[in-house]
Amino acid sequence: MDQILSKIDNKPLLSLLRYKDITEERVDLSAENETLQCAIKKLNKGQKFKHHKHNLIKRKTNTTQESWVFLNGRVRCYFYDIDDTLILDTILNHGDCVIVFRAGHGFDVIDENVIVYEFKNGPYYGVEADKKFLKLKK
Repeated sequence: MDQILSKIDNKPLLSLLRYKDITEERVDLSAENETLQCAIKKLNKGQKFKHHKHNLIKRKTNTTQESWVFLNGRVRCYFYDIDDTLILDTILNHGDCVIVFRAGHGFDVIDENVIVYEFKNGPYYGVEADKKFLKLKK
């Protein structure tokens, strides 16, 4: 797993896990204090997990974090530090997962029929309330 930190304040901007690096050992892509939690591990036949549900806990958030899991195809992703400086330009493939904590981001679809799961915390209040589009430096 790669974790990219801000050059401005050293806080996590994003975590990236390549499909080829998934093992039987659980990997947490998020620190415990992040709004969006994500972990991954390879499961084997016969493994069991205790059946459960989660308690109601009031949580307060002031940011949107999101995660993408690519099921098919390739996408070129761009990630930006909190001052909008490009910090990572990379291609994500099927099975790759990225969780975005604070990074600005955008992507270009390379292949036909790319399939991606996108997860983010809610509620969602619409584009005008939720997003600030970047003015990219040429």
